[in-house]
Amino acid sequence: MITWDHQPDGVVVLTLDDPEQSTNTMNTRYSAAMTSTVDRLEAEKDTITGVVITSAKDGFLAGADLRDVTAAIEAGTDIAPAMYAEVERAKAQFRRLERFGRPVVAALNGTALGGGFELGLACHHRIAVDRRDARFGLPEVSLGLLPGAGGVTRVTRMLGVTDALLKVLAEGKPLRPGQALDLHLIDELVDTREELLPRALAWIAGHPDAAQPWDRPGYRMPGGRPSDASLASMLPSFPANLRKQLKGANYPAPLAILCATVEGAQVDFDTALRIESRWFATLVGTRVQRNMTQAFFFDLGRLNRGASRPKDIEPSTIDRVGVVGAGMMGAGIAYACARAGLEVVLVDVDLAAAQRGKAYSQTVLDKAVAKGRTTVDTRDAHLARITPAADLSALAGCDAVIEAVFEDLALKQETFTRVLAIVGSTTLLASNTSTLPITSIASALPDPAALVGLHFFSPVDRMPLVEIVRGQQTSDATLARGYDLVRRIAKTPIVVNDSRGFFTSRVFGTYVMEGIALLGEGVPAASVEQAALQAGYPVGPLAVTDEVTLTLGRHVRDEARKAGAAAPTHPGERVVDAMIDRYDRPGKSSGRGFYDYPTDGSPKRLWPGLAEAFGAVVPAPVDMTDMQERLLFAEALESVRCLDEGVLASPADGNIGSLFGIGFPAWTGGVLQFVRTYPGGVAGFVARARELADRYGERFTPPDSLLAPT
Repeated sequence: MITWDHQPDGVVVLTLDDPEQSTNTMNTRYSAAMTSTVDRLEAEKDTITGVVITSAKDGFLAGADLRDVTAAIEAGTDIAPAMYAEVERAKAQFRRLERFGRPVVAALNGTALGGGFELGLACHHRIAVDRRDARFGLPEVSLGLLPGAGGVTRVTRMLGVTDALLKVLAEGKPLRPGQALDLHLIDELVDTREELLPRALAWIAGHPDAAQPWDRPGYRMPGGRPSDASLASMLPSFPANLRKQLKGANYPAPLAILCATVEGAQVDFDTALRIESRWFATLVGTRVQRNMTQAFFFDLGRLNRGASRPKDIEPSTIDRVGVVGAGMMGAGIAYACARAGLEVVLVDVDLAAAQRGKAYSQTVLDKAVAKGRTTVDTRDAHLARITPAADLSALAGCDAVIEAVFEDLALKQETFTRVLAIVGSTTLLASNTSTLPITSIASALPDPAALVGLHFFSPVDRMPLVEIVRGQQTSDATLARGYDLVRRIAKTPIVVNDSRGFFTSRVFGTYVMEGIALLGEGVPAASVEQAALQAGYPVGPLAVTDEVTLTLGRHVRDEARKAGAAAPTHPGERVVDAMIDRYDRPGKSSGRGFYDYPTDGSPKRLWPGLAEAFGAVVPAPVDMTDMQERLLFAEALESVRCLDEGVLASPADGNIGSLFGIGFPAWTGGVLQFVRTYPGGVAGFVARARELADRYGERFTPPDSLLAPT
């Protein structure tokens, strides 16, 4: 697991290399190997001048093997004391290493996240390869945890309380090499892996008495300790800002990180480590932690590794992409492709429209330059890859063509007919439709097997998901090429089978309609929105409906019924119809929807006329729990139906699709994980669904598949 190379100059090079896994993790093999390695370092200290820790893998070291943690939880282990003891063991190893009395350098050849980065932080110096795909940091908060192997304590003492919380710990975003360097979490960058060891040896030679700042006499924490007046005056705002950020939703980890950071900053280093361990132990095994770990570690990793990609299909290469339609979606798709290094031809009905589509990328990249997230040279290189055009003939030579025109079946079919007259038979054909069945679009093609749906989400530059839709005749080869393209542009793919609305649009519709139904029952609009936010949704159902427009939702509903789709009447429909037909308030694009959008730039506000239009004469008491669970259950039940009907290929696709595509609350772990871990399990979910059905309507009746023994 850890190879030992004692070089002639006295430097010991330790190389992490788990023989049983493609990635190094802090599993039981690592723990045993690190203990024996530190024992040997201390025993042979007189012959050692320094230590370099690196990896033989593509990445450096991941954190704890969460499969072991999950197995212990499911086995009924008393998990809190067990995890407390485990992180204390890891910290003891790190503490011995950083107080070894010889300079220790982390030579980070690739990604180091979580516990792997915490090992790096325990070293006196960190050198990393400036790789585009490398990421560093402490993302534990996204798994419902906190950095429990010294990450909170060390980062706080490196950056100070405020910067540690705001720049590293609270959001847990993985950092690119340059970002980590700017924060001084990484000390040096090199261009190649081969430069790591010489640079590390040079640093060791120049720093024989290296020690951590907090282990030197006279150390002062950046920004002061919580007892210092300057910081003490700011501390009361921290919990308030956190509550504002979370909007009352159920996320224990950010609060635990805040507490561990502030409490630990008031005591000595080793006591702070124990405080951190105790807060860590309070999170492990909770419902939120299990859900978030399942989704953002297991489910996400499974999909990104290709679990939904057809097997035995050779990887494909796509270098040049055509995008037809330079509106908001087409422009965003062009940006995503160009940013990933692909050449893009962006076509619209006239050159001015295509150029406006390219200008979208200019706007996004200019903002990134202004914020220091990219360079002018990089921006210009991305823009140079996008070629606006007014004629489909410019698509000649493209490896893939993505159609992003208006949601009209005839228009999409005509577009592909014209595209096929220009591109070759080997060109991947994809539609960005969000609701129209791929099978229907493909029926106009000579070879329907050649079309796949690639449903991007708006705004494309920020939304990480692509819903890959397999039509009834889409071939494995076409699906695999679509999957490869999605991964090539660094998006997360889910694969679903064809149906009207697919998975995301179909399930998302139940959320907005349930919120609108609440309004129609006389619940104050502000209470509807607040219930959603406190449940963990990023945007309330009324606000998000305004964004997509009420008219689009009604158009989709009407088209589905014209096509013979079984769509029972929803009580929210009368509200939508009244908003459009009676009150002429179709959504944000017109400046009038559930909200007013002042032309003077002041913030939007709920339309005061909602109370008169839909308020009850005698308002019913608002049951916040019922309101929240109606929103959650509406989506979860529809997702179960999608799984039953074969629209969803797997629960992982449903969980990640709901979290990354349509804003289902992250604490749930996704729509299907929410069902599985509801209090009382599936049986508890079924019982609660029946209660909601009795009170609010048959749409909450649980599907038969949930009633079967599990």
